[in-house]
Amino acid sequence: MITVLGLGPGSRSDLSLQAWETIRDSRRLYLRTARHPCVAALPSTCELISFDEIYLRHDDFEAVYAEIAGRILTAAREGQDVVYAVPGDPLVGEATVTEILQRARAESIEVEIVHGISFLEPCLSLLGIDALDGLQVLDALTVSGQYHPPISPALPALLAQVYSRAVASSLKLTLMNQYDDEYPVKLVHAAGTADSAVEALKLYEIDRSSRIDVMTSLYIPAMAELSSFEATQNIIAHLRSEEGCPWDREQTHKSLRPYLLEEAQETLEALDGDDAQALCEEMGDLLLQVLLHTQIAIDEDEFKMPDLLKRLNEKLIRRHPHVWGDVEATGDLQQLSRIWQEVKAAEKADRHESILDGIPKGAPALFVAQRYSQRASKAGFDWPDVSGVESKFEEELAEVIAATSTETRAKEIGDLIFVLVNWLRWLGVDDPESLLREINAKFYRRFRHVEAQAANAGKSMTDCDLETLEAWWREAKRLER
Repeated sequence: MITVLGLGPGSRSDLSLQAWETIRDSRRLYLRTARHPCVAALPSTCELISFDEIYLRHDDFEAVYAEIAGRILTAAREGQDVVYAVPGDPLVGEATVTEILQRARAESIEVEIVHGISFLEPCLSLLGIDALDGLQVLDALTVSGQYHPPISPALPALLAQVYSRAVASSLKLTLMNQYDDEYPVKLVHAAGTADSAVEALKLYEIDRSSRIDVMTSLYIPAMAELSSFEATQNIIAHLRSEEGCPWDREQTHKSLRPYLLEEAQETLEALDGDDAQALCEEMGDLLLQVLLHTQIAIDEDEFKMPDLLKRLNEKLIRRHPHVWGDVEATGDLQQLSRIWQEVKAAEKADRHESILDGIPKGAPALFVAQRYSQRASKAGFDWPDVSGVESKFEEELAEVIAATSTETRAKEIGDLIFVLVNWLRWLGVDDPESLLREINAKFYRRFRHVEAQAANAGKSMTDCDLETLEAWWREAKRLER
């Protein structure tokens, strides 16, 4: 039999009558931590065994929680009536209790929970907020171990167990992946005790607080209402509903196809322009297309957003065995690319696909040609050195010149373009599409110069002879240099 009881957040008066009687009648009391204001008032007739020393022997808290749970269960297996006390309430932010319950259930060991006042109630009182307004409650230790916080920014959050400046430092780095460095937050100290206090700070300052202790929590107010992924999903679902927009409601996967291509192209243009604000705008438009297609899939009972995200996350983890698996990587980019391709090849083998499958045939033709060339090379279908592709270029150029009809010559030029894509790959140009966009942009700039010169001369371009136009063109080239 295991009894788990909550000590409450503060003094002896916070203990429930049942908790006090349970402690009074026990010969031995296990404490997750002796660093609690209530401990000094516990009966002297009860032997106190603290697990504080376990925290000093492990680098991660999962190992700490596992050892504490293991020791409690071992005592129960030995026939002891185990009483285990935790700060606050056993079922609010207590990972050791969760693990004890899971393992005890598997071994048919009875567990009784004696509830106490959790850290939540006094924190809510100090902050003057209502938990029903969407408050997210998380363990700061869990969040600090991640790279992006599992928090919806449009809702407030309360993070418990910010018990040291080291934890606060690690936590703020994770939170800064979503919140601005100067985002206003509050540290809640010793809630439920006579020393309780709320400290308003900027996010970047939280690990500088001298008041951080074992009973410190972090409160993060909600961002603007429309700042979350879920808010965007709700807007899209509204637009597709009977109360929404007739145009959005009528769209299908096929009808949206041109918009997806258009938004992707505009995103590329923002990238080429090295314009962060334009990129932010265009990425939002591109995300809109993804969300619209997903909502259509929901409406048609094809799949839901969690399905999409789960498959994507599984693929990312599967294709990075050197990060989440047992594959050792040296950091060499060629090796990492090979690992990625090997995993992809294994996936395709399971589905009996061609190595060329998965490249969207509706993508820009230059992009498709480059990808086909790249994958064929990885399969060993390539020239041994660059001289092979140079010879192939000369061969295809000769066939272009030898062609006797316009239709044949056009097809031969197509073959020549494909060889040029291969040649660019041999030269280390992995994105001929971007290269051609740069060439187009350069042509645009020079042509605009020619147009401007003609206008300055009071003429249209058609009024100028080719020699004059060519001189202005060369002038544009000199100015660029």
